[in-house]
Amino acid sequence: MCDTFVAMTPATADGAVIFAKNSDRPQNEGQSICRYPGSNHGLGAKVRCTYIEIPQAEVTFEVLLSQPDWMWGAEMGTNEHGVVIGNEAVWTREDFGPQALLGMDLVRLGLERGTTAVAALNVITGLLERHGQGGACAEGDASFSYHNSFLVADAQAAWVLETAGQCWAAEKVTSGTRNISNGLSIRTDFDLASANLVEYATRKDYHSGSGAFDFAAAFSLGGVDESPFSRHASGRRLLSEHDGRISPET
Repeated sequence: MCDTFVAMTPATADGAVIFAKNSDRPQNEGQSICRYPGSNHGLGAKVRCTYIEIPQAEVTFEVLLSQPDWMWGAEMGTNEHGVVIGNEAVWTREDFGPQALLGMDLVRLGLERGTTAVAALNVITGLLERHGQGGACAEGDASFSYHNSFLVADAQAAWVLETAGQCWAAEKVTSGTRNISNGLSIRTDFDLASANLVEYATRKDYHSGSGAFDFAAAFSLGGVDESPFSRHASGRRLLSEHDGRISPET
């Protein structure tokens, strides 16, 4: 399974922002470190992602990606502006749609088009709402599909973005630590969300329509894992134990 971490001041030893992710993929799948230069594209240009073609941005930025060899997108990466993104599989109550953008495609698109973490977040959410997410997430295995969460960061701030179909919520992180681990983790305290999110969840009977709206509780398939021994809780505990002295070695 995947785990993604960000540590910011005052949690880090030197005040830097540290981003880390491990990528758990099918054991026979190659994953390469790939650099793609920035480029200017003409008006009306298109880009072929893993499954679908979408309009290309007029300008794309240089990116360094950790990329499964068979797909267009990436598990994690960074761009020339110092934005970093990693994604994680999550399982939600929303149905899987037809072939569309993979979460890995959205990682690359956010990096190629975003000059800051919030700009990359806006790229991802805009494309998610326009094109949707869907399609097999492993080569040759049509049954392996999932929705996605993301950790997006730059030198000033980080964002946790969690999705369920075309619904989403985002939480801003400006200090300390945050981690995600293959499950929805945004509860009632989020900063941005898709339009009419609460109304949609209420209509689908994911939410009672009263009281605080809990994104993870509403959309998680099988409920939220609140065990103190879950990977998410264990990661949070380990970060806390090293608070104030986290380094890349940590």
